[in-house]
Amino acid sequence: MSGCCSGAARAGDSQAAAGARSFTVRGCPGQTIAVKGGESFVGTHYPVIAADGEGPERRVLLQDFHLEIETVTLARFSDFIEATGHVTESERFGMSAVFSPLLKNQALVTGGVVNTPWWTRVDGATWREPEGPGSSIEDRLDHPVTHVSWHDAAAFAAWVGGRLPSEAEWEHAARGGNQKRRYPWGNAEPSDELSFCNIWQGRFPSHNTLVDGYFGTAPARSFEPSEAGFYNLSGNVWEWTADPFKIRSLSKLAKLRNDQAKKSADKVLKGGSFLCHKSYCYRYRIAARMGLSADSASSNTGFRVAYDVLP
Repeated sequence: MSGCCSGAARAGDSQAAAGARSFTVRGCPGQTIAVKGGESFVGTHYPVIAADGEGPERRVLLQDFHLEIETVTLARFSDFIEATGHVTESERFGMSAVFSPLLKNQALVTGGVVNTPWWTRVDGATWREPEGPGSSIEDRLDHPVTHVSWHDAAAFAAWVGGRLPSEAEWEHAARGGNQKRRYPWGNAEPSDELSFCNIWQGRFPSHNTLVDGYFGTAPARSFEPSEAGFYNLSGNVWEWTADPFKIRSLSKLAKLRNDQAKKSADKVLKGGSFLCHKSYCYRYRIAARMGLSADSASSNTGFRVAYDVLP
């Protein structure tokens, strides 16, 4: 993700672009956009990955809310840790999932993932050492924090006086209200030659041409923001939402997936990540989604914070 790195939120003509406000909560600076609620929708009547529960489109009624213009950065999360002493689940587990090509030291690999050999377990991989022992965040403090679980994200959100957005709120903000669009920037399709966000270009996972300028994460404020002023709602890192993962289907496969999701307390993530490619993980679309257990963490999972509108 390269290009516009301005901190100013841009107000477009959408329902979501109701304004921006700067604030400081517990010494933690951020900026939000006021999103107008009302009748909206979530999902799509034209799912691309039906097994993920992208459809059907359903109507929802949303209250007004605020949403941060960017994902929580390493610098902000570091302030949270220093102030609260919070210990992330990756730190307690002693390991996390790392995208193997990011590793400079392959000796750190301690186990793979079936059917996805590009993911590996790395002992000692945490938010502060994203590629395991010896790695550093000092040169990327403006990048999204990663290796945070849903519980870690919820704890940070509560600390700054906010919460995680619902899936419907996230989609509403990404579309700029009730607009029918596939991506936060519109309907133009990213490709291996045309870049709108930080995703994979080339043949996954063997070759990334780096057309967008990044192999791993990019700064939280990079690329052009949406009309409403949000950065990186597509690509870069997956974003935790408040909602439990559920597929609205009566099929046997859906029931099996829902039973498993309930057992492992899966939560919905939105937006895709720097590892997404149309041939492999076409999930940087607004309606796309993924479910992971609430204690999961990885190289490409982060979050942003929502706030209720105070009376």
